[in-house]
Amino acid sequence: MAITVQNNHPHWNFLLALDADLGELSRHIEFDQRNFECFSLELARLLFAAASEVDVVAKQLCRVLAANSKAKNINAYRDAICKAYPKIPDFRVISPRFGLTLQPWDEWRKKGGVPFWWTGYNKVKHERHEHYNRANLKNTLNAVAGLLVIVLFLYRQEAIDGLLVSSPQILRVHDDHLKGITVGEYYTEIWYKLDDL
Repeated sequence: MAITVQNNHPHWNFLLALDADLGELSRHIEFDQRNFECFSLELARLLFAAASEVDVVAKQLCRVLAANSKAKNINAYRDAICKAYPKIPDFRVISPRFGLTLQPWDEWRKKGGVPFWWTGYNKVKHERHEHYNRANLKNTLNAVAGLLVIVLFLYRQEAIDGLLVSSPQILRVHDDHLKGITVGEYYTEIWYKLDDL
């Protein structure tokens, strides 16, 4: 008997692709805090892909929260998203394989705060000749972790109901944000705990 799973979550699929790219990259760069300042063309590519997707998803999330939202920059996203989910700056993403814990939205707890990886992304995007070194491992990992968090909130009900098929392998949510996991023959179901954020 064939199992049919409806997956109409393009941003989740994009996140999974970036997570797979991180897995490939980890064969060449050890994901360790001592390597956080390492920068490269591949890290720049992943940073650009993750941060630009954050821009798209955050804008959509703001429209989910308020249909008439005109939010179109990181400051407006912060104001709208933190108003709805004030604990999002506390959200932790882990990489069990590498023993890393990331808090990609931590700067949003401060008035006017902008994530350091977002600033790095913009510096590399607009002033690459001076700031290419910001296309580093630390910014890239945090950008993908930030995307994971934002995508979970865009698909919040599906995440709570365990309907986001497949799961990232390199970056995962901290146990504080897990309700349950079922490993099946063809895919893993994860129920995320987002109710109290």
